[in-house]
Amino acid sequence: MKVLVVGSGGREHALCWAIAKSPKCKKLYAAPGNAGIAEVAECVKIKAEDVDGILKFAKSEKIDFVVVGPEAPLVGGLVDKLEKAGIKAFGPSKKAARLEGSKAFMKDLMAKYNIPTADYGVFDEPDAAKDYIIKMDGRVVVKADGLAAGKGVIVCHNKNEAFAAIDHIMIERAFGAAGDEVLIEEFMPGEEVSFFALVDGTTAVAMGSAQDHKAVHEGDTGPNTGGMGAYSPTPVVDAAMHKKIMKTIIQPTIEAMAAEGYPYKGVLFAGLMVANGQPRVLEFNVRFGDPECQVLMARMNSDVLEALLACAKGKLKDAKITWKRSTAMVVVMAADGYPGHYAKGSQINNLAEAGAIEGVEIFHAGTKFKGKKVVANGGRVLGVTSIGKTVKDAQDKAYEAVDAIEWPDGFCRRDIGWRAIERK
Repeated sequence: MKVLVVGSGGREHALCWAIAKSPKCKKLYAAPGNAGIAEVAECVKIKAEDVDGILKFAKSEKIDFVVVGPEAPLVGGLVDKLEKAGIKAFGPSKKAARLEGSKAFMKDLMAKYNIPTADYGVFDEPDAAKDYIIKMDGRVVVKADGLAAGKGVIVCHNKNEAFAAIDHIMIERAFGAAGDEVLIEEFMPGEEVSFFALVDGTTAVAMGSAQDHKAVHEGDTGPNTGGMGAYSPTPVVDAAMHKKIMKTIIQPTIEAMAAEGYPYKGVLFAGLMVANGQPRVLEFNVRFGDPECQVLMARMNSDVLEALLACAKGKLKDAKITWKRSTAMVVVMAADGYPGHYAKGSQINNLAEAGAIEGVEIFHAGTKFKGKKVVANGGRVLGVTSIGKTVKDAQDKAYEAVDAIEWPDGFCRRDIGWRAIERK
């Protein structure tokens, strides 16, 4: 079958890499793709957000199945348009994608159906938001309601910081229309984990857990980023916690969406805070995480294309999904200056040698070709991914590959997986 993957990041490279191995995939396209994706798929110059352009291409090329990577085209209704045209697609409908597209919608749904999360308030006026903050006791988190490329969340340690966050989002318009409304919620202490499940509208099958490293520097210091690395599975989610997350969070959410008239299909990514043996929802995302997708694809033993198709067709109960017992890790290499100002165009060498290390795959996130050379074309540029028997084994392999890559203008954190290693 002909498959189109929408997106250009490390998540999409990992999906393309996994899908290309399926005997069902006869031709693979990516829109717009990147230099790494070009090794396994034909890249077409259509932006991921260009819903009409992707629809036109899918119809003209008689694409059988579209896998949507990023959140923006999902929230923009790409799956609805594809399915209306008779093209199967992996991902939620526009209405179901509001789980990520509107934090207010997400929190209201959880409140209505008693899904564990933090106390909150939603406001469309700065003074009312500040009045609520005055009444809150202790630290709060201020969030832009809409999509803000993972950057619309501000953790505030006191009322002055919270007031400044409100001004930043609602008055200075730092995130544009995404900040028309703000969500203010209590700060939840604990350990943050990511949990993923495939969903076909009624059935949910767990893909397992991962732990992301958001802060830019070692020891989880510095500003937050889109993610500087991840590993899977995480020891925080043992068998008992896994069962509790499915029973109290994932399944109730799927049932709630169906009850509201927005049956959910695709991958459900729950960002959770675990404290005292209890998981609570920080946020839901309606797509694979980046860089978590890289470690999930590295661990998946069965045919990923068959699993994604089963979601789209409502036949997840029939799918056979198996996982490697190994640990997978991804270390993100970013351009100097990220997440602030960074330069594009610096050359990256020795990628083939690094990727030849046993158990290592190099996923491209922000790259392009300049002639025959690979150059940086984004903030997060590479996802050096490894498989090992333990977290430490995977970590050793990943950093061996990092050190083999010649890129003076890039950097990475050197402590990905530190929580799991310290725990043992």
